[in-house]
Amino acid sequence: MRAVRNQYLLDEDDVPTHWYNILADLDVPASDVRRARPAAGPDADATGDARTADRGSTGANIPLSMYRGSVGTERHVKIPDPVRAQYQRWRPTPLIRAHRLEQALDTPAHIYYKYEGANASGSHKLNSALAQAHYYKKAGVQEITTGTGAGQWGTALSMACHALDLACTVFMVNCSYRQKPYRRVLMELNGARVIPSPSGTTEAGRALLAASPDGDGSVAIANAEALEHARTVTRGAFSVGSGENHVLLHQTVIGEEALLQMELAGEFPDVVIGAMGAGSNFAGLAFPFHREKLRTGAGTRLVAVEPEACPKMTRGRYAWDYNDFSGTTPMTKMYTLGHTFVAPGVHAGGLRYHGAAPLVSALYDRGLMEAVAYGQKEVFEAGAFFARTENLIPAPESAHAVKCAVDEAVRAREENRARVILFNVSGHGLLDLSAYDQYLAGTLEDHVVSDGHIAASLAGLPALDPVGGRP
Repeated sequence: MRAVRNQYLLDEDDVPTHWYNILADLDVPASDVRRARPAAGPDADATGDARTADRGSTGANIPLSMYRGSVGTERHVKIPDPVRAQYQRWRPTPLIRAHRLEQALDTPAHIYYKYEGANASGSHKLNSALAQAHYYKKAGVQEITTGTGAGQWGTALSMACHALDLACTVFMVNCSYRQKPYRRVLMELNGARVIPSPSGTTEAGRALLAASPDGDGSVAIANAEALEHARTVTRGAFSVGSGENHVLLHQTVIGEEALLQMELAGEFPDVVIGAMGAGSNFAGLAFPFHREKLRTGAGTRLVAVEPEACPKMTRGRYAWDYNDFSGTTPMTKMYTLGHTFVAPGVHAGGLRYHGAAPLVSALYDRGLMEAVAYGQKEVFEAGAFFARTENLIPAPESAHAVKCAVDEAVRAREENRARVILFNVSGHGLLDLSAYDQYLAGTLEDHVVSDGHIAASLAGLPALDPVGGRP
């Protein structure tokens, strides 16, 4: 009989049949978390599956069936059978007790992590990529265009599009295009066209290149280019990998599995931790635990972890803002640094987005979750420590969650108090070894964002409704 248990595994049949819609349990005005509903045209069928709906001036379309599931108040949204069948290729993902990390920290805390990096794309992003490709294919779309930061989303979407015989064009943030060339190779192996952003292929890109030829780029810039490109493609559509309600909805498959696995472990977390870019990773794990907190009265804390180089929650403002650099998208209410904010080129490229998802922002504004920010060096120190103890190299994004989990475990030791910690390792770092090489060589830099930089970007926001939120 085993002395200790390392993994808490579920069977293929345990893959959730439904995603969790937090809007059923989030008591906030709909206007705070939803965009204007797309108008249904005369060609819409009874279900909306056979068409897409134009979303204002963007020219980018979202299938009505996918949109309806993400803005309604149904607590559970059925996962389409073909999508669930795809999930079963690698899901359920393991929940792992980090015994060696606990021992190295000499902590009374019990540390668990959900590992999302074992699928072909290497990260959690495939959960939404497959779902979106399914809905777009049913709506008659033939090409999907997107922007990607570190390349995990672009990789996942290229694989999903390849599986469903859809064309895929990816605008990849320039600093990540340089830092992570093998993600580009993965996308191209799956038939995607990959363009460094800002590029010379769009008006938005050309204007930015003229102003800053060597700029690092940002996800907002990449999205602006992808939106512009999508308008030129017949039966094309723009897709995003985080922030939107439907993306966060798709990712809740992570938390739903984790709830079952924590039950197998006979424990319930005191704190749930996820790295924070626009929100898909954090929300995917944390939202189902928020539901269980409401149901049981548990005191579980939910903590989002962001880089000090892009501190939209810890230093940003709750405001109406655009999701893309050019201001093409409808505005949403979010914690933001301003859509023109360009973060320093840290290696956690997936966390360099200027804003937090409206749903996550609403939770934070109401004190239902916490946020912390860390510098790049201390994050890589934690990531390297995790690699040595658990023999798993976390992506730089995931290393932010590792750092927070380590801090929580150290605090438990200092307080001599047991604590159950759960965090998400959203992807592996095998394509980020050049960044770890810089850390080992002592050449990795921290990046400090000045108050003036943030203020200048926020000053460009249009004066709309009065904004609330934390100071």
